[in-house]
Amino acid sequence: MKNPTRRDLCSALPALALVGTIFYDSSQAVAESSSLPTESTVFAFDRLPVTRSPDGAATRPILRGVAPTGEPIELHETTLMPGQMPHPAHKHVHTEMMLIREGTVEFIMGDRSERVGPGGVCFAASNTMHGLKNVGSAPANYFVIAIGTEPAHG
Repeated sequence: MKNPTRRDLCSALPALALVGTIFYDSSQAVAESSSLPTESTVFAFDRLPVTRSPDGAATRPILRGVAPTGEPIELHETTLMPGQMPHPAHKHVHTEMMLIREGTVEFIMGDRSERVGPGGVCFAASNTMHGLKNVGSAPANYFVIAIGTEPAHG
């Protein structure tokens, strides 16, 4: 399979929008269940629980579970301080997309990398080496959408 182009990723956006129809009841800040209900909801950023690390990074889990169509899905938002990586470059079975909200990151893809700013999307294909590093002078904030057979991280 060829590497996805920006056009390929944009073509996938309608499918991602459908993910919004599997979210959990809005009275819950995070959906932590084995299956996700079919009701739509909103996850207000200021109501998401925050886990902070000593180096200033923060993670806000949003949902984790199995869609009615059978795909495991995990979504979280990460704040990464300048110069930091959430973890070393790695690979795993599930597919990840990182949607950059603020800041500038370097997306490592095997033996090459590319800078990505606000509004950019990083696509980590299954079983490919990848990593993310904040190369800007301010915190970087991004959402991670993981789809596949194992839980996401980072």
